[in-house]
Amino acid sequence: MALENSVFPSRPDSLSLPVEEKVDGEDVEVATEATASAGVFNVSEELGHVVTTETAPSPPPLAKVNRSFQAKLAEREANANQPRKKTQGAEKERGRFGWARTRRKRQRYVEKNGRCNVQHGNMRETYRYLTDIFTTLVDLNWRCSLFVFVMAYAVTWLFFGAIWYLIAYCRGDLDHLEDETWTPCVNNVNGFISAFLFSIETETTIGYGHRVITDQCPVGTMLLLLQAILGSMVNAFMVGCMFVKISQPNKRAETLVFSKHAVISLRDDKLCLMFRVGDLRSSHIVGANMRAKLIKSKQTQEGEFIPLDQTDISVGFETGDDRLFLVSPLVISHEIDAHSAFWDMSQAQLEKEDFEIVVILEGMVEATGMTCQARSSYLAEEVLWGHRFSPMMSLAEGFFDIDYGAFHHTFEVDTPSCSARELSLAAARLDAHLYWSISSRLDEEPTLTNQAAKQPDSGSADSKGGEPKFIVGEMTDIQEQTGLGELNGSVATNQSESEA
Repeated sequence: MALENSVFPSRPDSLSLPVEEKVDGEDVEVATEATASAGVFNVSEELGHVVTTETAPSPPPLAKVNRSFQAKLAEREANANQPRKKTQGAEKERGRFGWARTRRKRQRYVEKNGRCNVQHGNMRETYRYLTDIFTTLVDLNWRCSLFVFVMAYAVTWLFFGAIWYLIAYCRGDLDHLEDETWTPCVNNVNGFISAFLFSIETETTIGYGHRVITDQCPVGTMLLLLQAILGSMVNAFMVGCMFVKISQPNKRAETLVFSKHAVISLRDDKLCLMFRVGDLRSSHIVGANMRAKLIKSKQTQEGEFIPLDQTDISVGFETGDDRLFLVSPLVISHEIDAHSAFWDMSQAQLEKEDFEIVVILEGMVEATGMTCQARSSYLAEEVLWGHRFSPMMSLAEGFFDIDYGAFHHTFEVDTPSCSARELSLAAARLDAHLYWSISSRLDEEPTLTNQAAKQPDSGSADSKGGEPKFIVGEMTDIQEQTGLGELNGSVATNQSESEA
């Protein structure tokens, strides 16, 4: 037993089964209470005999239940088929071709809603924001914009109110409030609150008539002109900022939608990368233009590492297909050719790649005339190989009906799993094979025609008086094959060539 335990130290749990043997038709339990405390019999399917291993003593059962071997085997299989607890660590998944890869959340460069996931830090020249204060205020969020809007008016009102109060205090108007013979700078200004209210009336041109400036205060006249001019500038600046912020076309991009996934399938016998874009509004985007970028880190031949390198993806710039008439949803196609970044990428390589495709739609809003830009992105796992977008347009009575419920829906189609380069080489080999087959057939046709022409000469000796014998209505085999090939639009080849 010691030898057996040293050679085979462990066995799978699924093979450790209690054994019951039948001798002369009677059930005899091999695992008794004495052996249960000493060890357990393990059956080895490979060795065909019983191996004993020592185990820790188990507590005695509460009740002894005699079960058949089949019941215990079924219980063991049920326990073995139960899902095991997941181990902590990196969760791994396998692609369609069995490539093991660790699932990790890739950091997006551009979010699906178009927000650029980039933050600028350690900027030392922050004064540049003040040189373009108008754009800085427009770029602020609404909470900060409203705070600046309120504070701009409140600060100017308080500032000029304090100056009006200071003038009244310096001239002694506050000491002659009950003196009717005294001419103050501003009538009915008896404290800071009244001076603040006069500042508001002056800047907002309300003019209630209770507080009014007199002609005995030249300093007050100059301050009135200064506050009127400065108040007009503040009104123009703040109202302009709020108007531009309200009319910004950022929210117009919310109604420009992109498909959740991009697909790769065949179009006109060529692999194409496709995604769908649509406009939910009835007002159109004028001069819509589509662009696409491939975001992928690379290393140059000199060893320089370029993070997040941007490569242009052609979506029809040479042919003008990138200029869209976006009345109904359109499928944007990128033909994977020799100039494409996906030229050497197959389905197996796609599951291992780590890249991001950023798509950008630009155009002019028809209602406001302002330029709008909508963005989205697709990660490598969001590109479906061998899929195609479902149609969503149908013809109704007098109009075309668009079903946006099928906007993101795709379905599988037959698509080769090889790369576009391999597909192009296979097509080139097929064209070369057909070319040489046709040329060899054309070289054989004159020889066969000459042999067929010699057959009437050899049979002319059998004719009477040396007269030639003409056969009307018959064709040679090669002429018949050539005729059928011309009718079918192709040239027939022999069996060996077709098998090759």
